[in-house]
Amino acid sequence: SKRMRNMDDYLLSSKAIANDTVRGEFMLAGTETIRTYPGIMEYKQKYGNLLVTEDQQKRFRDIVAKYDDNSEGHEAIDFRFQDVNGKQVALSDFKGKVVYVDVWATWCGPCKGEIPHLIKLEEAYHDNPNIVFMSVSVDKSKDIDKWKQMLKDKGMGGVQLFAGDRSDEIMKPYKITGIPRFMLFDKEGKVVNADAPRPSSGEIKALLDATLKK
Repeated sequence: SKRMRNMDDYLLSSKAIANDTVRGEFMLAGTETIRTYPGIMEYKQKYGNLLVTEDQQKRFRDIVAKYDDNSEGHEAIDFRFQDVNGKQVALSDFKGKVVYVDVWATWCGPCKGEIPHLIKLEEAYHDNPNIVFMSVSVDKSKDIDKWKQMLKDKGMGGVQLFAGDRSDEIMKPYKITGIPRFMLFDKEGKVVNADAPRPSSGEIKALLDATLKK
């Protein structure tokens, strides 16, 4: 379209904007006329690499989330939180593997009820290098020690992440209003099911196997 051509001339020409961070801001401003999920994804494909700061990338993810209903086949909206050692780990770090995500908290009874089933499920796939089990705690930041203690007490394996006071960065994009919430992503980093069956359900194993075969 003519608009995209004009954007190309403007955003991709180093003469028009000399500063990379400023270019990123212009890229974000250019999203204001976009109204659809396919539109925002096309825009991301063309200009996504112009977002140079962590803050710009986060703001763009928030814009995508407005148009994304997390349907099957949609690109996963990335998130990044600290693990037990304080290292930042992102969903996108595991591209090439199937990722089953548990969003939970230490205060949530039904979440704790799923843990033994999740541990059992993880054990069933323990020798399969193509699947990752990830749990993201949405406890408040002040409860980080409580979280670490529960991981030990319950012998929880897999990738354990703590969202703390940044929980909105997973809750908002995935429209999570209640926990536990399980989500499944394929090897290409696309949504298989953003409200996947729980570990205690009879259907999760067949879904994991089918996703691994893809």
